Amino acid sequence: MHDLRNRPLRSLPALPSIVIGRTTLGISTALLGTLLLLFSGSLLASEGGAAHLNLTTTWVGFTSLLIFVVAYGLVMTEEFTHLRKSKPVMLAAGAIWLLIAYYYSTHHGSPHAAAEAVRHNIMEFGELFLFLLAAMTYINTMEERLVFDALRSWLLRMGFGYRTLFWMTGFLAFFISPVADNLTTALLMCAVVMAVGADSPKFVGLACINIVIAANAGGAFSPFGDITTLMVWQKGLLHFETFFRLFIPSLVSFAVPAWFMHKEIPDIKPPPSNERVRMKRGAIRVVLLFIATIGTAVSFHNYYHLPPVLGMMTGLAYLSFFSYYLNMTGEMSTVRAGNIEDSMPFNIFNKVARAEWDTLMFFYGVILCVGALGFIGYLELVSHVAYDGMGPTIANTLIGILSAIVDNIPVMFAVLTMNPDMSQGQWLLVTLTAGVGGSLLSIGSAAGVALMGQSKGMYTFFGHLKWMPYIAAGYFASILCHFIINFGTFKLPAGLVSATTG
Repeated sequence: MHDLRNRPLRSLPALPSIVIGRTTLGISTALLGTLLLLFSGSLLASEGGAAHLNLTTTWVGFTSLLIFVVAYGLVMTEEFTHLRKSKPVMLAAGAIWLLIAYYYSTHHGSPHAAAEAVRHNIMEFGELFLFLLAAMTYINTMEERLVFDALRSWLLRMGFGYRTLFWMTGFLAFFISPVADNLTTALLMCAVVMAVGADSPKFVGLACINIVIAANAGGAFSPFGDITTLMVWQKGLLHFETFFRLFIPSLVSFAVPAWFMHKEIPDIKPPPSNERVRMKRGAIRVVLLFIATIGTAVSFHNYYHLPPVLGMMTGLAYLSFFSYYLNMTGEMSTVRAGNIEDSMPFNIFNKVARAEWDTLMFFYGVILCVGALGFIGYLELVSHVAYDGMGPTIANTLIGILSAIVDNIPVMFAVLTMNPDMSQGQWLLVTLTAGVGGSLLSIGSAAGVALMGQSKGMYTFFGHLKWMPYIAAGYFASILCHFIINFGTFKLPAGLVSATTG
């Protein structure tokens, strides 16, 4: 999962604000403007004939598209404007749906059509919201119990050489990211390489590139590893275990560039650290409860066809009862307010309060904005040009490249809203590309943006760009690997439940 907390997706308390947005307003405007010109011919030919009004060539459609471009441009410039990313998309969502409702009421005599569509989008957001809230609370609790700090201190005490640390932090990022999300994982591993490699900027820079690639790749083969994989799973398009077919392709996307980079790592062994961090009471039990929660969500969905969010919220109840036990036995919790630390009785709702509310509201705005553009008719046109015109393989490959520039969450939600008729193998392909494609540029994922700010100038945009050819080689190698290993899935029908047409 990407981002989790009052810091963009679960960064650490002392870190500066991190953004999900990936580029500038100019790129956003140019990109969506190009799409509009590309589809203009289809826009004129597609008016009417749909179950609801096609507004793509009306003033409502063009105004709505402009509002979305401006809003998402502001999201992408959050690092410079310091305007929280949720604010522009929330405002845009309200404005676009208001325009749609006005047009339907005054020109079509259907005042309730827009309201019904909004309720459907809000229901989709509600499931994602509660799922992420439960996951964020668990991660916050594990961090407060010093689980991640203990892992970091252990790595520092071992006295590994730079090349060994390069591979260890990469593999740890690859295997932790499927559960903890790519941002938290990247920040944890970056803290390790910064602590041992402060005197070797070259090691830190290469190790950070490796960590970003590994964290993004690890999130691609697990329903819990990224928001995009979570959305695909919750939509019912793939079974939980089906995602693990992407394990080897994801590993290839990480291993190929890592193999070339490790040769440039200094073959030096830094002095070990004496730092020792002990986890707080109950830390291991919290980890076990999180595993049990994941098992509950999977069981609810796979065996009884219940929404995964119901299992996650049930699992949150496990943590709530354990919180009650800790509180009744006198356990104290460290609470940070700015630079001041205080202790108070352990309370699970303090961990809920520390969720990344800006990110959750950002998801709300994105889902409603993209849902509105789909209701207007734009996504149907994009689906026709991309999937019917170019074919799903090319379209899904390009989506991964696009996710290096534009955040992969609205891109994947748009694909899910289009719901193109694809085989299981193609749904796995778009899940893979949307996850690992963000590694092509340092601004292509929250992990990359975070580490640029955390590494004190040792990991930079141009430093990452230097290795893009090797990262691209890993990207296309992972796609080829997917076709070879999962060839049979391209012949299977997609969709597991009838409600996959949202």
